[in-house]
Amino acid sequence: MKNLFLWYPKCSTCQKAKKYLENNHIPFEERHIVEETPTKEELAKWIKQSKIEVKKFFNTSGLKYKELNLKEKLPNMSEEEKIELLASNGMLIKRPLFIKEEMVLIGFKEKEWGELI
Repeated sequence: MKNLFLWYPKCSTCQKAKKYLENNHIPFEERHIVEETPTKEELAKWIKQSKIEVKKFFNTSGLKYKELNLKEKLPNMSEEEKIELLASNGMLIKRPLFIKEEMVLIGFKEKEWGELI
């Protein structure tokens, strides 16, 4: 499996992450997170692989998250409902995402990526 980098090109953090991968010669296949939003199946698999709770996959600072008032709604939703919601709109997903074999990184922290990649 190729490394998969899911990003939103206008996001400055995503741009930094992409530059980091390129500068460190880490091969990846890129995917626009909004134009090719991950499916429910992909998200469920990545969430399970990451061992990170599903709520950490939400872009809590995004306009869509606030517009839908998800801070109030998420605690009352099942994991399946949350995954379905994430799959419905790429702007709800925290980005960038880097998928490498059994590892999933959410958001970009250079030190963390350097240690794990």
